[in-house]
Amino acid sequence: MKKIGILGGLAWPSTAAYYTGICRLAEAHHAPSGRTGTADMPEIAIESLDIGKAIALFGNDDDDASWGAFDAYHRAGLQRLERSGAEFAVIACNTAHHRFAQITRGIAMPVLSIIEIAAAACAQRNAGRVLMLGTTQMMRSRVLREVFSRHGTTAAAPRSRAARQIVIDIIEALKTGHIEGAAERIRAVAGTGRPGAPTFVYLGCTELPLAFPEYQNEGVFEIGDTHFINSTALHVRAAFDYAVRQC
Repeated sequence: MKKIGILGGLAWPSTAAYYTGICRLAEAHHAPSGRTGTADMPEIAIESLDIGKAIALFGNDDDDASWGAFDAYHRAGLQRLERSGAEFAVIACNTAHHRFAQITRGIAMPVLSIIEIAAAACAQRNAGRVLMLGTTQMMRSRVLREVFSRHGTTAAAPRSRAARQIVIDIIEALKTGHIEGAAERIRAVAGTGRPGAPTFVYLGCTELPLAFPEYQNEGVFEIGDTHFINSTALHVRAAFDYAVRQC
């Protein structure tokens, strides 16, 4: 198996979910093989960044150069993963993918994009529209919406400022391990759209799937008439599949 690099810490609970998810997939991959003994595990390097520093380095989208320090901080983490022997990497953060092209510039190893993977999953399910939930930067990102558009899906954040603030508050609570009532609040936001609003909801912050522990390993899951796109599970599955793929 290829050695996996995880650029994480953004925040740490979702990084832990990546490590746990990959190891569980390795065990599940081993079980039906008929082999006995301990499951083969991919080697994994984790480069954990300081989320406070990353947030402090946010730039202004009207000034591309203002993102230089943010890009460099994440790129340096990927470079350290390369030096550790990682053969490819994932960035365990949706928001950082707003600068994916700039962060990965000059990185020799493949870096799997969470947004490309999620947009492809929406396309496979003929999701014409998807409601994007995430951080402020993620919900307003034109770059991320363009990725979905290339896959034939129109992505948009909640129209209500109050609804967007609820999502941000939920994320902050989940970062500190408070999941009580989070799923219900997310479902309420998902139901605030106008008639004919999308029934597909992108959990576009790697903390948001933590609100649904019973579905943590499901890339797409349904509750009522709503299809939730679990960005973490999709990214974890893609990383494991890439690790076991023969060169």
